[in-house]
Amino acid sequence: MSAAPKTGSHHRPEVEGLRAVAVLLVIVYHVWFGRVSGGVDVFLLITGFLITGSLLRALERDGRISFAAFWSRLARRLVPAAAVALAGILGATYLFLPSSRWSGVLEEVRAAALYHENWVLAQKAVDYLAREEALSPVQHFWSLSIQGQFYLLWPLLLALAALVAARLGTSVRRAALTAVTVVFAVSLAYSVWITGSDQAWAYFDTGARLWEPALGAALALVVHRLDLPVRLRLLLGWLGLVALVLCGALAPVSTMFPGWIALWPTGAAVLVIVAGATGHRLAADRLLTWRPLTWSGGISYGLYLWHWPVLVIYLHATERTVAGLHGGAAVVALSFVLAWLSHRVVDGGLTRLVRERRTPGRSLALAASFLVPLMAASLVWSGQIVREQQERTELATQVTNHPGALSIAGAEAVPAQNAAPARNGVPAEEEVAVLPDPIVAEDDLSDHHDQGCHVNLEESEVVVCDEGGTDAEHTLAMVGASRVAHWYPTVQEVAEEHGWRLVSFTKSGCQFSTDTPMREGEVFTECEEWNAEAMEVLADLRPDAVLTSSTTANPSGERLPDGFVERWEELGALGTEVVGVRDLPRRDYQGAECVESGSLADCTSPAAYSHAGSDPAESRDLPGNVTTFDLTEYVCPDGRCDAVVGNVLVFWDHSHMTATYARTLVPMMEEAVLEATGW
Repeated sequence: MSAAPKTGSHHRPEVEGLRAVAVLLVIVYHVWFGRVSGGVDVFLLITGFLITGSLLRALERDGRISFAAFWSRLARRLVPAAAVALAGILGATYLFLPSSRWSGVLEEVRAAALYHENWVLAQKAVDYLAREEALSPVQHFWSLSIQGQFYLLWPLLLALAALVAARLGTSVRRAALTAVTVVFAVSLAYSVWITGSDQAWAYFDTGARLWEPALGAALALVVHRLDLPVRLRLLLGWLGLVALVLCGALAPVSTMFPGWIALWPTGAAVLVIVAGATGHRLAADRLLTWRPLTWSGGISYGLYLWHWPVLVIYLHATERTVAGLHGGAAVVALSFVLAWLSHRVVDGGLTRLVRERRTPGRSLALAASFLVPLMAASLVWSGQIVREQQERTELATQVTNHPGALSIAGAEAVPAQNAAPARNGVPAEEEVAVLPDPIVAEDDLSDHHDQGCHVNLEESEVVVCDEGGTDAEHTLAMVGASRVAHWYPTVQEVAEEHGWRLVSFTKSGCQFSTDTPMREGEVFTECEEWNAEAMEVLADLRPDAVLTSSTTANPSGERLPDGFVERWEELGALGTEVVGVRDLPRRDYQGAECVESGSLADCTSPAAYSHAGSDPAESRDLPGNVTTFDLTEYVCPDGRCDAVVGNVLVFWDHSHMTATYARTLVPMMEEAVLEATGW
């Protein structure tokens, strides 16, 4: 005896239960294991399954899709709850997160509200300077952004399929199945390729994820034809459910998705949906239609919206990396409360105002009434941050108050211990505000960065900044990784003072070396290509000297790689001198964020955290064209690396100088370069 899944009704209670399982997996794995579960992939598949079914019924019933009605209905359903959650995130950010995080959160709130947060995160994922930022309370909106983009695309695709079907005299369902199958195949192929070449980007790439809702769409178009034996459906249901639950535990979701391995959770969801509602007492759907699960499925959207910001704020407030048993239970409980409240107040209350007259205009007006105040508040707040930063920038010219490294060199200055972090950009009475403002310290970069001459991890092309006349007496080139790039403001002023030509090009995570570069256990091919082109540029340019790092300093130790020396020998063959600057010590804290904690005494680490007892270059037999120097004493005096020196923030993260502090090192850099070059 056999029976097909119940499709006579559009309501699929087992799908609601599946949605609940997916969101609970997301929450459990995030809160207690710090891992990704694959539950989001199931959300995307279910989205494709349900939306395609709804649009197809409209096409078969009316012969067309009412785009205004479809999109306005979605706006009414999705935007108010999301806007309330984002408003809550803004409030929590102001109350609990350091002001150094505010600008980033505000940017992401606007991106989330306009459904392109995934692209913001994709860019940050491949931006070396942003890779170690703290968890954002908004980043879970990446999947909702992909869903929003899917909602815009899908009705257009199915309407086009219906138009083609009418022209060819075939059924709408057949044309739609062809269209979604093509999308599935192309997107999956692209996903496999881009995941293999740049997984960090692929994770947030809409094109690499589109095959998941497309798979759900294809299922919606064929599931009514399936007529499977009950025993087989019992097996498929449990097989799919168990596979889904185990996915996050057994598969490295965060490092391998969304390529072919994402077929694991999506395939598991397909099995559950194909099994359908059997009504059998031993079936998986018996569990999935259990009232607590279907109730959780009903508020799953709110659960997803709230659980992540609650977790991030909790982890920040407790200085934990994982919530723990009891803390995690509190996070989950609060998430359920907030999800239930937002469901009752927003979905069951405020949006009910337009339910009796659900015109597209009313629905869009309701969505706008939530969205516009949110966007306005974030823009006003961002504007205030910019104004306060401009006021601080004007103070930067007052060397007496902000001497930075000059305070170490013996210049007359206000002692560094007088500095105090400012809240909302307003320093405490009788105290000098730290420059740059920690709120925007990560943007305190040099012209070298602004002009695009420092390229990110995924780029392999050398981009050259060239300042000063070609007829200058001396040409100095700056080449290397990001920890060469942070010296640029210092060297730039020295070059301008002496009329040198300064040529610079740097790349994130890429040492100027002949060694085979590695990243995350694999050959860093972009760095290999960049290094090869960098040598070609230098061979054509024939600069008088190249300034680059003479060591690499990490918590694992400081050393002078053999590849550095080999590269210097190649430069010697070109007749080029090498000026090697010792790599600065790294911090065991994030500079700007630590300062915002309010206690500068805690914002320090020993130079020995990443520095050797003596400069490794001093014990090596170096080529004759190489001279090295060390400015560590002006950044970490007496072996102590403080976050603030001379009222200036030294590093904005744990390894990169602020441009403001770099400029206070000009006299020391000038003396060192002149001595090294003899110019």
